[in-house]
Amino acid sequence: MLLIALSICFLSFMLVHSVASDWGEILENNKEIKRLNSEYNNLLEEEEKLSSDVTKLQDEDYVARYAKEKFLYSQDGDVILKMD
Repeated sequence: MLLIALSICFLSFMLVHSVASDWGEILENNKEIKRLNSEYNNLLEEEEKLSSDVTKLQDEDYVARYAKEKFLYSQDGDVILKMD
């Protein structure tokens, strides 16, 4: 009888231990899923911004205006005013 009671206690302990470790793993996986979803959303936003930049850079007028503003590039007849 004592042997059966000890066996039941041991099996119960093993079952609880197994469930607890699985539950911990599930919680860690949920945290990882949230982190990866956040990273994914950030990457989607970055992709959208880069796609917008690519579209803009395909427009010759935008590239010319960008070069003028960023690098103080000018064509003949352009007047550049530097404001401090």
